[in-house]
Amino acid sequence: MANIATSNLFLALAGGIFPALFWLWFWLREDRLNPEPKKTILKAFLAGMLAVIPAFFAEHLALVIFENNQTALISSWAFIEEVSKFILIYLLVMRNKEFNEPIDAVIYMITGALGFAAVENFLFVINADTVFISLITTGMRFIGATLLHIVSSAAIGVMIAFSFYKRKVVKIEYAILGVITASLLHAIFNLLIIKNAGVSLFLVFSFVWLLIIVLLLVFEKIKRLTKVNSTFYKKLDI
Repeated sequence: MANIATSNLFLALAGGIFPALFWLWFWLREDRLNPEPKKTILKAFLAGMLAVIPAFFAEHLALVIFENNQTALISSWAFIEEVSKFILIYLLVMRNKEFNEPIDAVIYMITGALGFAAVENFLFVINADTVFISLITTGMRFIGATLLHIVSSAAIGVMIAFSFYKRKVVKIEYAILGVITASLLHAIFNLLIIKNAGVSLFLVFSFVWLLIIVLLLVFEKIKRLTKVNSTFYKKLDI
């Protein structure tokens, strides 16, 4: 029994952490010309992991409130998770001096999202009944739910990035819009998966991959925005 428990724990850790680390490596390569300090990346990843705690308790409260309304429950869970990730990442990372250019917001939000996804994946895999189900769960979350966390949280980072050089009130408005967008994307994905809504998993996952392509294009736009504004302020000697 001890060997089985150890095996399940190993599979859960592997299924939770390794996929998240792979995607983290992928996205950090997009910022390899001006990388963030490893300490800051680690802090963002841990912030995402810690966000699971308030999300867990808030989701249980939502379960009591929306017990008889599945759509409202799933939507509230999406909102809770996106808000939890954003608040923890903002408090632990975005108020530091390392947060000094627009692209940082996207990197931090994606990193935090992967920290959150790592814990969530671990919990899903460790509750699987068999090794086969564990492997299937890991694979499905690798190409689906984990990417959904990336896309949804990145939406917040993108909004913060585009408002980086704007007034404080505008930054707040953009951040709120980012949270709303992230929550909608998250809720739509979850509702399609849970209710199926006559849509195959292939189409649902294809939608997420399409969003990843859009995110890559937006990522490049934000990098150019960062470069242009950095050059502008250097010329002003600010």
